[in-house]
Amino acid sequence: MFSDFAFKIFNESIEEYHIKDDVYQSFHNPYPKDEIAHLLYRKNWIDTVQWHYEDIIRDPNIDATDALVLKRKIDASNQDRTDLVEYIDSFFLKKYQSVQIKNGAIINTESPAWAIDRLSILALKVYHMQEEATRADASEEHKKKCQVKLDILVEQKKDLSTAIDQLLADIEAGNKYMKVYKQMKMYNDDELNPVLRAK
Repeated sequence: MFSDFAFKIFNESIEEYHIKDDVYQSFHNPYPKDEIAHLLYRKNWIDTVQWHYEDIIRDPNIDATDALVLKRKIDASNQDRTDLVEYIDSFFLKKYQSVQIKNGAIINTESPAWAIDRLSILALKVYHMQEEATRADASEEHKKKCQVKLDILVEQKKDLSTAIDQLLADIEAGNKYMKVYKQMKMYNDDELNPVLRAK
């Protein structure tokens, strides 16, 4: 199943990141550029780094200048994330380009890659909640609460994985079809963001 394949790669990325656990560490993708695994690994690495950016920027004592620099990094990371989602959708568009769409076929509320984006974030939630549920210096009450949350996340992962695999099966069978809208982000565009345009 594609969801199992993707989740395994997401976990590889998360584990590799946490060896150094440093947002400024260098990135190395172990998968060849022409494989979907390359895109999945890169996608999750972006998510993992941004997860930790978001932790850092919430430090109440962060220097204002440092916070602004970090905010710019988060903005750039969000754009990279969106770009990777579109690359992953391009993979599926190409894969299923010859499928004969059946009469009465329907469109999904989101593309496969946006569902996979949610699976990548969910992999991070599972990893970090597992950490909290087993943290040696945490109280038993804290660990029990986190274990309850972890159980819910694991169930959510199962449900989301099932939904992704079903969506891909429906597209392959012609029961559903893909229609991808490129993200028309306005805040990074010199012509569309009124603040940037005024410069």
